[in-house]
Amino acid sequence: MPHEIVPVKNVHKAVGYSHVAKVGNQYLIAGQIAMNKDGKVVGKGDIEAQARQALDNLKAIVEELGGGMQHIAKTTVLLTHAGYIPAFRAVRGEYFSDPPPASTLMVVESLASPDFLVEVEAVAVID
Repeated sequence: MPHEIVPVKNVHKAVGYSHVAKVGNQYLIAGQIAMNKDGKVVGKGDIEAQARQALDNLKAIVEELGGGMQHIAKTTVLLTHAGYIPAFRAVRGEYFSDPPPASTLMVVESLASPDFLVEVEAVAVID
């Protein structure tokens, strides 16, 4: 099945990639980082602020697609330090009701910029 790139307006401009690809009723959402709509890094050194910005971006995208956070079936979370896990989970709880979506969490050496502490990608299913 071919995919379609879906442009979105409510988050920062994607450079070198697309924020969303659609395959059937699935939306593959690229990793969201702590960058606001103006392209500025939010919360340098603050995992809670960065987690909120990344999840705010994810929420803005899924709502622009006509869904809500309940339509997210799967997330992949990248953190740059294992010590960030409890703070990330606490913030994630503000965005997802129980039970949360399926999720993979990885601790990585670094992300695209040393300023980024977290990245969250998702798969949303919207009919």
